[in-house]
Amino acid sequence: MQLASGHDGEPDLPATFADYDLNPREYELSVAQTILRVHTRVADLYDEPMDQLEQQLRLTVEELREQQEHELVNNREFGLLHNADLRQRIQTTTGPPVPGDLDELLSRRRKTEFFLAHPRTIAAFGRECTRLGVYPDSLDVHGTRVTAWRGVPLLPCNKIPITDRGTSSILALRTGEEHQGVVGLHQTGIPDEYAPSLNVRFMGINDKAVTSYLVSAYYSAAVLTPDALGVLENVEIAR
Repeated sequence: MQLASGHDGEPDLPATFADYDLNPREYELSVAQTILRVHTRVADLYDEPMDQLEQQLRLTVEELREQQEHELVNNREFGLLHNADLRQRIQTTTGPPVPGDLDELLSRRRKTEFFLAHPRTIAAFGRECTRLGVYPDSLDVHGTRVTAWRGVPLLPCNKIPITDRGTSSILALRTGEEHQGVVGLHQTGIPDEYAPSLNVRFMGINDKAVTSYLVSAYYSAAVLTPDALGVLENVEIAR
């Protein structure tokens, strides 16, 4: 490469250019909704010692969060299982999950923060470690002891499906915008906000004195760089 000379006689360094996607992907927030119905007499007669409406809302929100977690893993538009780069999808060595498979997942990204796997998959990994005479780590995560490999926790997630053939997947993630990882998307400051990106709207009282509330949760997820997410596929857990 020939360098051009500057005005002072010193050679100019070659220009470098960054590639930009002229048509970047747009993410639309998904929504999970349900209607909470509470008879007015419940609030009138059973409001002590606990606010019954508040407790019903709490349970409803927990159910919506369960649906949200399922969608973040399985949704075909933005779910983690369907948005991993093809170069970050690997197959097991022999079928069951062995330590070498998790090492391969780890080697494909920097700063892997955790694995996600169905509890039965984690149990299968433990059996393979025992068979090979290898003992995985154990870490404290928010007060709970969990299995770990190479210092990376294997977190249980029962939203990862198990096929009829007895196979499943293991996810490896790096998270956070500062690490160019996997990030959750939400919208704060929405009308009638009850929690971040979740609102509760009063829908009225019918002629039977039943009060209705529309509860909505908005969410999505984005993989900022291809190596932020990896998937070990076709993991046999029945052997």
